[in-house]
Amino acid sequence: MKKVAGTAIATSGLGVLDSFGRDVILQEEEQTYSPNDKINVATIGMGIMGFNNTNTTIQIPGVELVAICDLYDGHLTSSKENFGNHLFTTRNYKEILDRKDIDAVIVATPDHWHDKIAIDAMNAGKAVYCEKPMVHKISEGQSFIDAEKKNNAVFQVGSQGVSSIVNRKAAELYKSGAIGQLIMVETYNDRHSAMGAWQYSIPTDASEKTIGWKQFLGDNPKRDFDPVRFFRWRNYQDYGTGVAGDLFVHLFSGLHVVLDSLGPEKIYAAGGLRYWKDGRDVPDVMLAVVDYPESSTHGAFNLQIRVNFVDGGGGGSMLKLVGSEGTMQIRGNTITVKSNKMAASPGYGGWDTYETFSERQKKDYAKWYDEKYPNKGYKMQEPGELIYKAPKGYSSDIAHHTVFYNGIRKGTPIVENATFGLRAAAPSLATNVSYFEKRIVSWDPLKLKLS
Repeated sequence: MKKVAGTAIATSGLGVLDSFGRDVILQEEEQTYSPNDKINVATIGMGIMGFNNTNTTIQIPGVELVAICDLYDGHLTSSKENFGNHLFTTRNYKEILDRKDIDAVIVATPDHWHDKIAIDAMNAGKAVYCEKPMVHKISEGQSFIDAEKKNNAVFQVGSQGVSSIVNRKAAELYKSGAIGQLIMVETYNDRHSAMGAWQYSIPTDASEKTIGWKQFLGDNPKRDFDPVRFFRWRNYQDYGTGVAGDLFVHLFSGLHVVLDSLGPEKIYAAGGLRYWKDGRDVPDVMLAVVDYPESSTHGAFNLQIRVNFVDGGGGGSMLKLVGSEGTMQIRGNTITVKSNKMAASPGYGGWDTYETFSERQKKDYAKWYDEKYPNKGYKMQEPGELIYKAPKGYSSDIAHHTVFYNGIRKGTPIVENATFGLRAAAPSLATNVSYFEKRIVSWDPLKLKLS
């Protein structure tokens, strides 16, 4: 990627943009894949992310959607309307796993079903793309890793930023020393709308006849049919993981890619239910302070992480690395690097004890200072700001799904595998533990255990 001060970068010939850029991927796949390379895929869970993942995955050349599973009949009907009447549809995910012609599955169910379905799928010999957070509870993580290893499975978690050229360019810049020593990180993902706060639309035909309510509950306590819990499941601890599992996990995933980090060791969270008091049992505002230990890829630093569903400023998302010589800010598909190096000499005057000296002492001090710092640390002025942008039309979703299918076809590495997935999900969910139990949570990123 070509650095251009204050402007967008240009694409390079065979650089990182060509490896992951959407247009080039599509062109390369069409030239490379033969009919024998076709991958049949099924989606289990056709909610918002189920439809989003399915729309993305069928854009990858050589991938064919053959089956859909969901517990709401309307989603099965809509799937056929959108993707074709040829689709096999079912409420029972095991009917999907029993089919020998299905090579891969996308698991986009509520969080509490991730472990059961994804592990069953790996045991059935399927490649698995599992929505984030990988786990509903931290204790489920090791079972994913064990199943992945036992079956030599292609398994990928669905935080698309892990495959984004934006985060990978940020990693390159960080490793080059663009911001000096990392001191702290600030990141947030705020919203200001009913849908952004998960008050999703509920269809008028929702009933026990059109919805597999008992299947949805899984191993949770039995309760009477409630369409609000079914369609707005993210608001309830029984099925979802709140803002931590939905949004913190993206922020942790992106940061871990940029820093090549294994994760934090100490997490403390606070927050509350400030505005969206609609029966949910998770907070709509959550903030956490997180400690990262020194590692081979970064020094010790602190992380401030936040989600606010009541942001009168309109919302937005940002990841900002603050270093000793500058900052690196990531917003969407743009990276902004600002340089602000510490002066080689300390200076004097202004808001300083120098101003309290007597006139004689001021003269003596100035003479001493000039002798100690003869060149005053002058250097050539460098650009104060550099901006990097992904190409127009670039999609990190396409890139992430391409990595998944390359893993199936070519055996190329999956970065966001079960171990990476747990290292992102565990500190995210640890913020829930900290919030509800009102305590600091310790996590061991090497042993992958709460400590």
